[in-house]
Parts: sequence; structure tokens; C-alpha cells
Amino acid sequence: MPKDFVNKGIPRSIEFIVAVFGLLILSPVLFICALFVWLSSPGGIFFRQKRVGRGGNLFTLYKFRTMVVSNSGLPITAANDRRITRIGKFLRKWKLDELPEIYNVLIGEMSFVGPRPEVPELVDFSDPAWSTILMVRPGITDTVTLRLRNEEAILATVEDKETFYREVVQPYKIQGYLEYLEKRSLKTDLTIIAQTIKVILFPRTAPPPILKKVSIS
Repeated sequence: MPKDFVNKGIPRSIEFIVAVFGLLILSPVLFICALFVWLSSPGGIFFRQKRVGRGGNLFTLYKFRTMVVSNSGLPITAANDRRITRIGKFLRKWKLDELPEIYNVLIGEMSFVGPRPEVPELVDFSDPAWSTILMVRPGITDTVTLRLRNEEAILATVEDKETFYREVVQPYKIQGYLEYLEKRSLKTDLTIIAQTIKVILFPRTAPPPILKKVSIS
């Protein structure tokens, strides 16, 4: 795959400006979400987790906390996870828990569009596919995120969630990330953002969770 995709997509300077204005405009929404998270259950307002970023460097990803504070549990989350709070379910449904990631975009750790960042234990650094994916900043949304918007509902239907994720879902994601990077351009990134906004505002337009569509065969 040609490596020119690294410099394609939305320019970093534009992302910085959009992130600044985005945080300012959304500040009332951020405040309300933070207040409800604080009231929902004991614990911090933000969920912080180490993820693998560009060049394999670790960074701290920020989200609104949607689960009760716990030191146990899988690194992946299903829709029926009992750790999810009532307000957390609402935030997840409308993707409001993702809003703090705009700060990650502001400081240059993420992009608005790009492969979703994984936790270190789920990244095979010896895999050439991952080497290609990690050449770019991870994103808040991308084509795979749109196709698997109901990923948590899919995981809720299987018993061994971590194995299913590693052997079925993640290979599907990796394949999708590579396909995205091959076609990456300013136009495709803007289209993905528009499609993401549409799916968030009109959840019924999102595809239903169908296991047959999540396959690497």
C-alpha cells in the first residue's frame, strides 16, 4: 500500500481550529454531561485509559465515565454489561461519552477521522497491518466505526466476548482500517463525519447487529 495516505485527510491545522471551537461551542453540553456523570455514581467524571497512538506511542484517551468504578472486567464492553450506569447507557446511545476525545484531537493525539485506538494488550506490534495502521493518528470515527456502531450489541450475543473480539471483530476492523487508509482523502473524511452525525442524530439509520456481517471470510 502506498504510504501517501499519511498526509491525506483533514489537515492538522484545520482539526486544531475545529477542536478549539468545538470545545467552546459544546461547553454547555460538556458541563451537563459531567454533572450527570458526577451524580450518577461514586467516582471521577472522566474515564481515562491508555491507548496505542501514532507510531505505537501510548496516550491517555478521555471519555465521560459510563460505568461504575471497578478494577475488574474485560477490556471490551458489551451492551449488557452490568457495570454500565443508567446515565452511562444514555451517553453511550447518543455517543456523548466520546465528546472529551475532542481534547485528544486538540493536543494532537487523535484525529476526527481515523482508525479507532486500541488498548496495548490488543495490539500485535509485530503484525505488518498494525504497523501500517499506526502510521496515522487514531480517530474518533471512521468507516469501521459506522459499520460496527452496534458492536456492543453484537458482543452481548456471545458468551466468550474477548475471544470473539480477538478472532472475529478485530480482524474485521483491521481489514476495514486498511481499506479506509487506501482510499483516504479530505473528501472521504468529510463524508465520514457527515455520516457519523447522521447516525448519531437518527440512530435507526444505523445497521442492525448481524453476526454474519462481522466476518473475515
